[in-house]
Amino acid sequence: MMAGIVASLFVCSALCPPLSADSKKLTEDQRIELLRGLTAEYAKIKTLIPISRRTLEFHTDGTWDQAKWKAAEKENGPAGRLGDLIQVTHIFVEKDRIIFELNGGAKTKWYQHLEAGTGNTTTPINPATNAPGGTTVALIFDAPIGQVTSGEVKQMMKPILDFEKESVTESHFEELPEPIKEAIRKQKAIAGMTRDQVITSMGRPVRKSRETKDAKEIEDWIYGEPPGRVTFVTFVGDLVIRVKETYAGLGGSVAETAPVQ
Repeated sequence: MMAGIVASLFVCSALCPPLSADSKKLTEDQRIELLRGLTAEYAKIKTLIPISRRTLEFHTDGTWDQAKWKAAEKENGPAGRLGDLIQVTHIFVEKDRIIFELNGGAKTKWYQHLEAGTGNTTTPINPATNAPGGTTVALIFDAPIGQVTSGEVKQMMKPILDFEKESVTESHFEELPEPIKEAIRKQKAIAGMTRDQVITSMGRPVRKSRETKDAKEIEDWIYGEPPGRVTFVTFVGDLVIRVKETYAGLGGSVAETAPVQ
């Protein structure tokens, strides 16, 4: 009889599906994918997003407390308006929510510190006319996150943030100088581009290197791997000063142009 009970338990454990809670556990690989897929991404704002001292909550069913968001905007001003670009500067992945720090979060709140002169000037901001700043938004799942991907999270955020590359590029593309527009169309970098424009055109680099030369900090963004084409995009500050292409370490060409006005 005991042997029959043991046999029955064995069959049940083999055939019964695992508890649903197990499928809701966040794996380390999934956490890494979410961080990589969402951090430093740009999005186009689809509704008014306020600066808020408290984390703004947005639910996976596409709803949020609009009255609460409007009250925060009245008190602190906007983090961005319809059509503005905003960047995800940090991500926190928790059991039942993903927290987005946007444009550095609401760190300055009511005051703006100016670098002019001695750098000691502090000017109060009128909340009604406050320039766009940072804030924090939490995507609430109301249950353990489960096996969600960064792409699925971007779709969930679509009522307030559009992460589609076409939408982001489109926002300010027509305002760019023609040489930069042409470089973006060809997915290339040219001198005079900003870091954001290079990311829009070529994506994030494989590696970065930095050095100080003649009292200037120079940073190289490296695209591609040998054997094959490797592109070095060199920045001083926020602007590209030189683009060099090599092939399999056998030499190459250097493309330099004057900064675009």
